[in-house]
Amino acid sequence: MPVVAPIRVGRSWLAGATAYTALVAEERALEALAASGVEYEVIRHGPVNSLEEAAAARNVAPSAVIKTMVVRRGDDDYLFVLGPGDRTIAWPKLRALLGVSRLSMPDAATAKAATGYERGTITPFGSLRAWPVIADERVTGRTVSIGAGAPGVSARVHGDDLVSALGATVADITD
Repeated sequence: MPVVAPIRVGRSWLAGATAYTALVAEERALEALAASGVEYEVIRHGPVNSLEEAAAARNVAPSAVIKTMVVRRGDDDYLFVLGPGDRTIAWPKLRALLGVSRLSMPDAATAKAATGYERGTITPFGSLRAWPVIADERVTGRTVSIGAGAPGVSARVHGDDLVSALGATVADITD
């Protein structure tokens, strides 16, 4: 592994392997986003501990912070679910849409192994594996902010462009 100088994330410093991993994940996400053809703006901010802090750091409403969640349908069968930060997955709606009786969310280690991203930084762009994407209908029709693979890094994009680039299925899947 090459030597990487410590990087500052807000008031914190990441060093050594942690800094290298964060830089590689960010680079992979932003390269995939650029390759998608979506117009975007990278927003860099310090660490955040809540939806409200993330929204303030990104200068957007909490509903415009888009969470990317990894959902398990079965053994080695996952998908990405995109939803507004101020809403939660409506499991009955999502199960009905997918025609399944059971869904679950993998633990943080499984999600990282499958995507290459830490929980809180997960994005479909540059994930180690490409999966189907389901986007809540509230993602569309406005500018939103999505994680970009590393702590304190996000991308501001138009929701319609995001959905189109990911080939996402759009449905009412949150409460």
